[in-house]
Amino acid sequence: MGRKGLNNPRQLRRKTCGCKECLAKYPPAKYGDRRPRRDCTGSWQARYRDPAGDQKSETFPTKREAEAFLDKIRSSVRDRTYRDPSRGEILLTVWWDLWWPSQGGAPATRNRKLSSWTAHIRPRWGTTPLNAVEYMALQSWLTADVRGHETQRKVRELLRMVLADAVRDGRIPYNPAAELQITARAVPKHPEDLRPPTPQQYAMVRHELHPWYRPLVDFAEDTGMRPQEYVALRLCNVDRDAGIAYVREVVIDDKGTLRRQRIPKTSSALRTVPLTPKALTAVDMMLERLAPAATRSAVEDGMHPEELVFRGPLAGEVRRQKDGTQQTLDSVLNRNNLHRVWLPAIQAAGVARKVTNPETGRVEWWPRLYDYRHGVASRLHAAGLSEAVVQAFLGQERGSRVTWLYTHTTDEELGTARDALAGGRSLRAVPDATGFHTDSTRTARLVSDALGATGTDGPPPS
Repeated sequence: MGRKGLNNPRQLRRKTCGCKECLAKYPPAKYGDRRPRRDCTGSWQARYRDPAGDQKSETFPTKREAEAFLDKIRSSVRDRTYRDPSRGEILLTVWWDLWWPSQGGAPATRNRKLSSWTAHIRPRWGTTPLNAVEYMALQSWLTADVRGHETQRKVRELLRMVLADAVRDGRIPYNPAAELQITARAVPKHPEDLRPPTPQQYAMVRHELHPWYRPLVDFAEDTGMRPQEYVALRLCNVDRDAGIAYVREVVIDDKGTLRRQRIPKTSSALRTVPLTPKALTAVDMMLERLAPAATRSAVEDGMHPEELVFRGPLAGEVRRQKDGTQQTLDSVLNRNNLHRVWLPAIQAAGVARKVTNPETGRVEWWPRLYDYRHGVASRLHAAGLSEAVVQAFLGQERGSRVTWLYTHTTDEELGTARDALAGGRSLRAVPDATGFHTDSTRTARLVSDALGATGTDGPPPS
């Protein structure tokens, strides 16, 4: 740092002051008579250079305040802790436009963040200067205006990220969202709204489904794969001789555009799934209908629907467009077009039930297509398989999640507990499987045996 200036801080002359220096700079003949003064009333200007070498200045009412400021600024420049106050004066919307292009992540994650920004944060804070965002105002807004525990959690997470990077960029000294508290209560759903359908209910729904989609639900019922996983299943990832399927990618909906994604929900979702005879029969039926290609295209090459095992009934149909050109329909399945088939089937089967989400107030329908996954977990749990095996089969990141999220108590188990409490009947203890090694071969054999023991081998009649 250069030598300190002898006139820094310097006193600025005023047109209304009557001291000797101010009268000399602003003569009374031009600026009017003033009462003579011994001491100047002008403010004090402190000048300094930032780390980039640009000269800055701040004005203070007294010389003592200006000197204290200079000492603080010079120390921060030497210690590399200096922050330019003017860099935090930009609006939060301007900072978002600078920040958002640098963010990566999967399309689903980016769309969720963008939704939180456009629906909640931007309407309230978009026109607020970055350095004017304060903790108490944020907390009051989050409590009063953001409804629902999960919505508050997502909004808080995004705010923390946006403002934490503003701190790292030297625009604000601290993150006002770092200590935000979620005040909305997480309302659990009733167990009846989470329990998967019974085998009889599944059979009724299957009967009402369009025959084209019956192999798909047969496959889902015996594999427990996520919908975005089995609609992305390609023939090159099915070993029919060994009776296994490899989960290597998913199909996601990116704002209405279907895309291939290399990595599923978590890294543990990259797994090998054993196929029961029922699941293999479902695959064979789709192969007979569509004859998918056994080629292995790269994710970067696009959808390549001709490789998919499961597609809609319009796959390959050629339609003439308004401009006279012809288009071949790929009929790739996703959550939306499957829901349009699933909802009429559960209603016609008489098992559909409206469920109001206790947190958002939205009306949902039970059962969901996703409940096939819950049903597989419950069947494996009832067959006595260890939590580690079920974890590996479902592709869960941690085994404890399987216990509290995916396994559900059956009516028979509840009846056993009631009999034990009423008549003194002792409950059977399930041996702990600590130390069990779940390699893929042994897991496949155990799961296949367990699913076969539940009486699900062989597809229901079409």
